[in-house]
Amino acid sequence: MAEAGKIAVSHFRRPLAALNKAEGGGFDPVTEADRAVEAHIRERIEERYPDHGVTGEEFGAKTGASAWSWILDPIDGTRSFLVGLPAWGCLLGLLRDGEPILGFMHQPVVGETFSGDGECAWIDRGGGRRPIRVRAKAGVADAILGATHPSMFKGAALLRFEALAARVRMMRYGGDCYNYCLLAHGLMDLVVEDDMKPYDILPLVPIVRGAGGLVTDLEGATPRGGDMVIAAANQALHREALKAMRG
Repeated sequence: MAEAGKIAVSHFRRPLAALNKAEGGGFDPVTEADRAVEAHIRERIEERYPDHGVTGEEFGAKTGASAWSWILDPIDGTRSFLVGLPAWGCLLGLLRDGEPILGFMHQPVVGETFSGDGECAWIDRGGGRRPIRVRAKAGVADAILGATHPSMFKGAALLRFEALAARVRMMRYGGDCYNYCLLAHGLMDLVVEDDMKPYDILPLVPIVRGAGGLVTDLEGATPRGGDMVIAAANQALHREALKAMRG
C-alpha cells in the first residue's frame, strides 16, 4: 500500500483531468491517478497470488482459481482528491469465499494506515502501530453521525436520514472511507450511507468489526454494495439506526 500511496501523492494537488463515468447525468469522476494506483496494486497481487481473484473499481473483476480474492478502490474519495482535500484513501480488502476478513485504508498525505482483521483493528502512524476501539457506550443523543453527501439518499431514505440526524449530537457530511475509520478510532459513532459499491465498503468491514463496531446492510447482513450501509459503535446504536432507516 505504501508504494500505491506514493503514486497517488505524485498526482495530488497537481493539474489532473477527470473523466465522467456517470451515465444519464451526475458526475462520477475517474482520473489518471485512480487508474495508475489500481494498476500497480493489481500487478503486485497477481505477482504474489496468481490464483487469487481481483476486483477493482477501474478495471473490473478477474476470477481466481481459489477461495481467496481481493477487492480494491484505488482512490476512495476522488472528488476530495480532485479539489486537494486529503479526505480520501486507498482501499484494499481480502475476501475468503466472498466474506471480508482483512481490510486496509491507506492515506499517504496524512501518513496513516488503518487496518483490521474482524477481531482487532489498528492505526499505523509515525512509524508506530497501536490498536483502536470504537466508543462503545455512545447513544443516539450523544452520537456523532457521518455520511459522505445527502445526494446518495433518494426519496423517503433522505427524509429518514434527516430525521435520524436531528436526533444526534452532531452530524458531518464528507469523509468517504475516512468516516468508517474514524468510527473504528472512537471519534465518530455512526455512519449511514446509501448506494455503496462493493469496493467502497467491503475493505472497511474488517476494520470496523475489528474495532468492536457493527457494519451491515438494512437486513443486518454483511453489506455487499448497492444497498444502504449502517455502521455503528455498538449494538444499541446500530439497532436504533436500523429502525430509523427502515421506516
